[in-house]
Amino acid sequence: MPSPLAGRTVSRVGYGAMRLESLHSDPGAAVALLRRAFELGVDHVDTAQFYGNGFVNEVIRQAIRPGDDVLVASKVGADPDPGGPIPLRLAQRPEELRASVEDNLRALGLDRIPLVNLRRADRRPGVLAEGDQLVGLDDQLAVMTALRDEGKIGAIGLSSVTLDVLRRALPAGIACVQNAYNLIGRDDEDMLELCVAEDIAWVPFFPLGGAFRGLPVVTDEPAVRHAARALGRTPAQIGLAWLLHHAPNTHLIPGTASAEHLEENIAAGDIVLDAATLAALDAVPSRSMDVALR
Repeated sequence: MPSPLAGRTVSRVGYGAMRLESLHSDPGAAVALLRRAFELGVDHVDTAQFYGNGFVNEVIRQAIRPGDDVLVASKVGADPDPGGPIPLRLAQRPEELRASVEDNLRALGLDRIPLVNLRRADRRPGVLAEGDQLVGLDDQLAVMTALRDEGKIGAIGLSSVTLDVLRRALPAGIACVQNAYNLIGRDDEDMLELCVAEDIAWVPFFPLGGAFRGLPVVTDEPAVRHAARALGRTPAQIGLAWLLHHAPNTHLIPGTASAEHLEENIAAGDIVLDAATLAALDAVPSRSMDVALR
């Protein structure tokens, strides 16, 4: 069932484009995979200029054709750093946020990015800010609001934020929140409730956990595996379906470089979980997501 996101009504299962990095040696395959996603009804793509040092945005630019009604969401707060220990560096200062938006616009070939998420760096999982990268929220929101007023971005989202930061940001008009969240990592339940109350879309990343060392894995849970067997689905599909059932404002952006997994992820949007299955999944204990990850 479609749901609002940044002033649009889009399918609740989108596509997170980060995994396209792995197809760097075969750009044609990356474009074909994204075209297949569009054919299957995906109309929301999540990206960033630091994914593959611009490669992923170039793929999106090539894949989207005139007439495609696809909402592109990007993020700022980090820039590519191909020679670094991880391929990104924080870019939290207002002038860096503006430059990142301009880089995204050029790479995507757009005059306006429908949704741009401000990726904060004051909580885990993620790289924590220090030194001149410790930037106040008000200064960041000022430049994001200016970019929206200039028509360069359509809506402002937040990523990797605390409940206090979200509350402080509400007057600026927040369209969505992207935080690490899944069946076994429900630290942000209070924030999700606030998003429901404020009609803010909830776009969880690491929806199945386990993306990096130190995170538990949703598909290892006995209750998830039992539900998958009972419904003839994969454990990953059950984990994604639970997120959609748990809150009406949830949009998913699972990423994959596999056409088979792409189809499975999209099909998760059609899974119906009955009350008994939901109760069994809801009873799975939550574990902390407080680990130092990208």
